[in-house]
Amino acid sequence: MNFQKTIQFLSNPKFFLGTIFWLMVLVVLGTLSQANIGLYESQQKYFSSWLLMLGYFPVPGGRLTLLIMFINLFAFTLKPSFWSIKKIGIITIHCGVLLLLVGGGLTAWFSSEGMMSIDEGKASNFIFNSYTKELVITDTSNPKYDQLIVISDDILKEGNIIKNSKIPFTLEVIDYFMNCEEAPRYKPDSLDINYPNYKGFAEKSSLVKVKNEKERELNITGITFKISNASELSDGVYSLVLGQPIPEVINVGEKSLSLQLRRERTYLPFSLELIDFKKEMHPGTDIAKSYSSKINLHEKDIKRPVLIEMNIPLRHKNYTFYQSSFREDNFNSTTILSVVKNYGRLFPYISSIIMCIGLLLHMVLRLPMLFSERRKRKKT
Repeated sequence: MNFQKTIQFLSNPKFFLGTIFWLMVLVVLGTLSQANIGLYESQQKYFSSWLLMLGYFPVPGGRLTLLIMFINLFAFTLKPSFWSIKKIGIITIHCGVLLLLVGGGLTAWFSSEGMMSIDEGKASNFIFNSYTKELVITDTSNPKYDQLIVISDDILKEGNIIKNSKIPFTLEVIDYFMNCEEAPRYKPDSLDINYPNYKGFAEKSSLVKVKNEKERELNITGITFKISNASELSDGVYSLVLGQPIPEVINVGEKSLSLQLRRERTYLPFSLELIDFKKEMHPGTDIAKSYSSKINLHEKDIKRPVLIEMNIPLRHKNYTFYQSSFREDNFNSTTILSVVKNYGRLFPYISSIIMCIGLLLHMVLRLPMLFSERRKRKKT
């Protein structure tokens, strides 16, 4: 098959119509599945996947479908007959759609999103992911700074043994639960040499797997692991739970190490300080009508005041901070910001303008032909 035949095959309009139809099917399936598996899992299964299983049959996911659409439209531009001044409107529309798909690809591959929580009067320089977790080993022996070793939850699988030159012990994952609950642990009446050497939180409580929540961010993740080759006092079996207020602390030689399971963090080259949080309530209700955060943005010893409102986000260094929610207690207020880093943010705006220009050009070029056809009909 030569180049021209390949282009002719790839540019077949049936591919474009097929992808449009299949995208509509995915939207319907993904929307219906949210009731059973939640928004995040539905998005990952139907729209952020290359292949998905419908029963026993593999079918294209959202990413593969859009890739086929991009190849089909791009193949159109390689046909010599496509490039004509009479088709300038169609050409412009094609370029706009291709640019939109490129922007979608950049967003899918390089964008990230998370949340930032800031207590009033305090500052934060990191965002956390609501869906992924990490095991953090913190060396607090140096009074000037803390040294962190981060283990992603991709590695925290049951049976995995983690060894690294930077970690002064061996860590074996016994259990890792996406969602769990605490249960009291009962020791045997008589001393059993085979009874595990539980330490810390695990000495009195065990973790029991429970059914995952539909919304993944509501799961209470837990891990049970065994530490060996650290020291006689520190070797044993430990458990950690997401949100555990007191981390497990072990001693290895002269080092004091704390272990904590937390949501995955991304540290920023700047920090946000919450000066004041304000909210306006609907009259006669406890429902917030609007709320805003007065922020100081600290970067390289420079402080800049910023106001983040519900419809007015902060954009800085490719990050966009949206006013999302808040928490309040008797003493303090906490603002919760949704954070998005999207390199393809401008692509939808630019491509929409290009497609509108293309439609306008196509209509302008078609008008003389329509008028001439009408005159011919009148003469006949």
